[in-house]
Amino acid sequence: MKIRELKAMVLAVLAALFYALSTPFSKIILKHVGPTMTASMLYLGAGIGICILFLFKGKNEPKSDKLGRSDMPYVIGMILLDILAPILLMNGISRTTAANVSLLNNFEIAATSILAFIIFKEKISKRMCVALLLVILSSLILSFEGGSSLSFFTGSLLVLGAATCWGLENNCTRMIASKSTYEIVIIKGFFSGTGALIVALILGEKLPDIKYMLVIFAVGFVSYGMSIFVYIRAQSVLGAAKTSSFYALAPFIGAFISFLILGEKPDSRYIVALVVMIFGTFFAVVDTLKYSHSHIHSHTIHHLRNGKMETKIITHEHSHSHIGPGLAHHHTHKEEL
Repeated sequence: MKIRELKAMVLAVLAALFYALSTPFSKIILKHVGPTMTASMLYLGAGIGICILFLFKGKNEPKSDKLGRSDMPYVIGMILLDILAPILLMNGISRTTAANVSLLNNFEIAATSILAFIIFKEKISKRMCVALLLVILSSLILSFEGGSSLSFFTGSLLVLGAATCWGLENNCTRMIASKSTYEIVIIKGFFSGTGALIVALILGEKLPDIKYMLVIFAVGFVSYGMSIFVYIRAQSVLGAAKTSSFYALAPFIGAFISFLILGEKPDSRYIVALVVMIFGTFFAVVDTLKYSHSHIHSHTIHHLRNGKMETKIITHEHSHSHIGPGLAHHHTHKEEL
């Protein structure tokens, strides 16, 4: 394994770790600051942090296309969803355990895939269907209160609402993913953060003391800003599939940190949901690791025909599809003269 790939793997794990920190630390912050205000400050912290990073590092980055007028519908959708999602999430965190929230965040996988199927008519493989069903089942187990009547935890439903918003936001962002990453993250941070701040003030939530504000900015910069930044760095070396497989660790890391620093104890319902979620995540990761590529080979052939030398170029195209390293492999062959 090359050192460059090893560093990229470390960055991918760091991306998962950085994002995982957001839930338990937000749980602590919410004891002192309103949920909508916290949501706004987290995104503003990400925007400010990445903006500063751009001033020092951005000029050395390869140039990317800037967002244009045709991208605006997706940008606006991204901003509005990034206002609503963290507000729902912070309200959910304040009503349930951080460990529950960490696992429920995996519902974003299901929401993204289902919405991609509905909106963009993307195909969903049998393996991904199994993964989606298991993730949904785990989410229902975490959300259901039990007892004689059918009732659900309000906090869990709010987190599922946030995950659904982010699932739709992922489908908006994918339409502009080839544009400048710095520009996208900075827009997310400043515009979504400002939007949530306006909502917080309308709801009567007060600005936090400067000490809490700085803490929220720092958490936002690390968990939302730097998480995205190092994720992209890793993806440039490992590719999207391998990077996302590492990032799938985030919910489980978040749950572990919640047990560690918040003293939360899992009950039997949580253990069952955890096992189901692990299997669901496994199937999703294996499906994500499926990728395809093609090789084109050209051969030049010289031969005599009727006493004259003729040259022919034969082109072979091989299309390969893999499911994880060593798990499965097939290819098709095409030949043109």
